[in-house]
Amino acid sequence: MEGSSGNFRHLRASRILSTIDQLEKRIAERFPASSLRQVCREFRELAGGIEELAHACSQPIWPVRLVVYLAASLLLMVASAAAVAVARQFSLTSYDIADLLQIAESAINELIFLGLALVFLTGLEMRMKRRRILAALDELRSIAHVVDMHQLTKDPASLLAAHLKTESSPERTLSRYQLTRYLDYCSELLALNSKVAALFAQGMQDPVVLSAVNDLESLNQGLSQKVWQKIMILDLAEG
Repeated sequence: MEGSSGNFRHLRASRILSTIDQLEKRIAERFPASSLRQVCREFRELAGGIEELAHACSQPIWPVRLVVYLAASLLLMVASAAAVAVARQFSLTSYDIADLLQIAESAINELIFLGLALVFLTGLEMRMKRRRILAALDELRSIAHVVDMHQLTKDPASLLAAHLKTESSPERTLSRYQLTRYLDYCSELLALNSKVAALFAQGMQDPVVLSAVNDLESLNQGLSQKVWQKIMILDLAEG
């Protein structure tokens, strides 16, 4: 379509948040007293903070970059001054060559330490961003496990066959249709959890962050498969 090139190549945080808002309304209308609604509400608050964090992490942290540039420039200036001083004092005699070998060995060691210092400085900004992102992904992972706990006792077998209820059996008051909708909402929450995490992968190329996002997506997918197995059991039994 003309004028729409690229509109569907990136996740839009605003659309994800509006979908979470809509899901919370749907849960509230069908299960107003359910704690799953509260889970969705807390997830929405977390997703709003992650949207801001993902946007911030896609932008440079200029104070940190300025300090890194100044420190790296200072290190290079010191190394250059030392090299110039050695070159001015050098004269090609056997005695000086022996000294030069010792100086060269020391210089190589200093260059290694200088290189390590530069690597540390240039990666400082990414490590700061990575720490905040991994903390946010841990919260999303906790949300996924909470959703899984909510569907854990929603057993379709209790509706499809006669069973003997014990004193410790959980309350099962949902009809077959209600149970299907409840499980469907759990699956949607898990899918949206993955989409919120993907906001970080969309704006960064850090392998640690990408690996953490992929792990979270795999977790959500595995939990969602358990939910859909229950939904399929209900659908097949109804047919």
